[in-house]
Amino acid sequence: MKELFDDFNRWNASGQRFAIARVVDLEGSGPRLPGAAMAVTESSDVVGSVSGGCVEGAVVLESLDVLESDTHRIVTFGFSDDEAFAVGLTCGGTLHLFLEAFEGGEWFTQLQSDISAEAPVALATVIEGPGAGNKLLVRAGTDGPTTVGSLGNADLDRVIDRDARGELAAGRTGIRHYGEHGEAREGVVSVFIESFAPPPKMLIFGAVDFTAALGRVAKVLGYRVTVCDAREVFATRARFPMADDLEVDWPDRLLDRVGSDLGPRDAICILTHDAKFDVPAVVGALATSVGYIGVMGSRRTHDDRTARLVDAGVDQNGLDRLHSPIGLDIGARTPEETAISITAEIISRGTGREARALKITEGPIHD
Repeated sequence: MKELFDDFNRWNASGQRFAIARVVDLEGSGPRLPGAAMAVTESSDVVGSVSGGCVEGAVVLESLDVLESDTHRIVTFGFSDDEAFAVGLTCGGTLHLFLEAFEGGEWFTQLQSDISAEAPVALATVIEGPGAGNKLLVRAGTDGPTTVGSLGNADLDRVIDRDARGELAAGRTGIRHYGEHGEAREGVVSVFIESFAPPPKMLIFGAVDFTAALGRVAKVLGYRVTVCDAREVFATRARFPMADDLEVDWPDRLLDRVGSDLGPRDAICILTHDAKFDVPAVVGALATSVGYIGVMGSRRTHDDRTARLVDAGVDQNGLDRLHSPIGLDIGARTPEETAISITAEIISRGTGREARALKITEGPIHD
């Protein structure tokens, strides 16, 4: 939804009414995950997508009806993979959307502010049951109020405040079910919790040509990119304009400063072959909770580095965390191809999928 904020603000400024359709649940295969959004104005201007084109036309009609009736509703498309083509969801599965007329307010102003500041924030919306349409913004790690708005019940607000923080910490978006006052294991109230976590971080050590290519691809994937090299003559803004942060420092010293902030969504890529540089970088990376650690080099370089890491006290568990040599075996040679190889491995590792051609696999394309 955040990609549509500029359109929301433009329409608000011009007095245009509009409806928002958000994917809140997905069963089986589907092209867009919960949180994907589409907005439709009363004059039928459309932005965003909820299905990659499969059911957008029907969603426009439903959205216009929501605006005319000033209501909100859950709309479902698709039944099974065999039947989906007939109802428009060509990829199969069942798509559940929550449609509502947009009503801004303090929650929306604060949501935009927190996202702009890269502060973690979650938006909880009652999509079914008492108080449907009510919203509670849950703010984590910020000054000022920790919540904005209400779901219509103080007890439910308290429970959602707790649960939304857990969902936000895990980067999850989805539906939770409660009793009217927040009781667990009941289905009176359905709440859609949408997490807006800060962008994942990628730390790239070594100011080399491969770094520039990897930084460009990482930015396309939404990473906040840091490039670090102790050599000031190489770590320049002219060489790495895509970097959000450029650090002229030793890797272990940088990781001492920022390592505690790294988590499973983040990545460290070590693209240098200098022993006095890459060993401290690997040791420092292993001391963090980062989800991916990749180290560049030939198999001979890998074997030599492994021996040095063992000498530095790295045990087998640590060695098993390393993706070395870095990247997937796709025959990459150029810096750009290597960047694709590395980021593909990061995606594969994050989804738990073995990287194989779809042609030779079976089952759903999308988890």
